[in-house]
Amino acid sequence: MPEPMLELKGVSVQFGTFLALRQVSVSVAEGEIVVLLGANGAGKSTLFRAVSGLERPSEGTIHFDGQDISRLAAHRIVREGVAHAPEGKHLFTEASVRKNLLLGAYVRRKDPAGVQESMEEVFDLFPMLRAKAGDAAGTLSGGQQQMLSIGRALMARPRLLLLDEPSLGLAPLVVEEVFESILEINRRGTAVFLAEQNAHAALKVAKRGYVIESGSVAIEGDRDTLVDNPEVRRAYIGV
Repeated sequence: MPEPMLELKGVSVQFGTFLALRQVSVSVAEGEIVVLLGANGAGKSTLFRAVSGLERPSEGTIHFDGQDISRLAAHRIVREGVAHAPEGKHLFTEASVRKNLLLGAYVRRKDPAGVQESMEEVFDLFPMLRAKAGDAAGTLSGGQQQMLSIGRALMARPRLLLLDEPSLGLAPLVVEEVFESILEINRRGTAVFLAEQNAHAALKVAKRGYVIESGSVAIEGDRDTLVDNPEVRRAYIGV
């Protein structure tokens, strides 16, 4: 396997007496799509928040591109090349689509030409956002809001995109569209770390992955290993 771009080694995250992550070690190489499977409350969002600087590990290290980012502020981590599209979208619903996208490029605000180029790339990926650029984000459908959330993260021009539950609450046809966009983002050169409960959709795009249960990595392997694992099939694929 190629050298990891993102590497977590023995990472634990504690909230009071509750240990949300327990000695988690995972990695993502440049150009990969890696999936993190797990039920609600398993620790997926906590792991992503630790990577993006929103939570501090109580032990262990997080390296990105060889640099220890375990204690970096969230905005510094974005500058280093990691962007996070969180579960639940967290859009500014009264602001326009365009303003939401511009906020995603805040760390690049001194490069207006580059920001405009990134916006055109997002509009090319999600043409619907161009058509609704002046509309309030809160008026968009659930699927459109998810595309805006992904687009906003891409405005930072990341090398690694963290996508937390992008299919949650979406109709099957919209899920298919969102996962097609994930493949296209990856084809354009961005690595993707994807947290999902929808293993059926996620394992169509990811080459390998991890299963997290009660804050610990329970299973890891390539796509075929996970698809063939009876526990994964029973819990996440439904067969």
